[in-house]
Amino acid sequence: MSLEISPPDDAPPFRDVITVLDDEDCRTIIAVLEQPMTVPEISEAAELPLSSTYRKLDRLTDARLVAETDGVRRGRHRKSRYAVDFDRVSIDLDDQQEFRVDITRSNRRSLDLWADVTREF
Repeated sequence: MSLEISPPDDAPPFRDVITVLDDEDCRTIIAVLEQPMTVPEISEAAELPLSSTYRKLDRLTDARLVAETDGVRRGRHRKSRYAVDFDRVSIDLDDQQEFRVDITRSNRRSLDLWADVTREF
């Protein structure tokens, strides 16, 4: 049984997903993201330093468990917001007896609505 997974075209690498789900800080970030939030908001809610929050969000985004969207713009500055981008993560064995990860995606409507609202400002 191999642990080197060739993910389907739209699936993140198995190891990326498992690694972030094994990280307590990443799980805490997922738990506090009930709605799109900025990095400082996430940092405060998760009680993590800003530097750790940025690093963990990068890993969660790479694993495609969290999505980033542009937020409110003031002048030349923008504030990205992050939201959980899945409802379920499943781990299965495929026909070749290799592990694969299946992610059931969230209804991205909340992120899309947020992006539409921020364009109006």
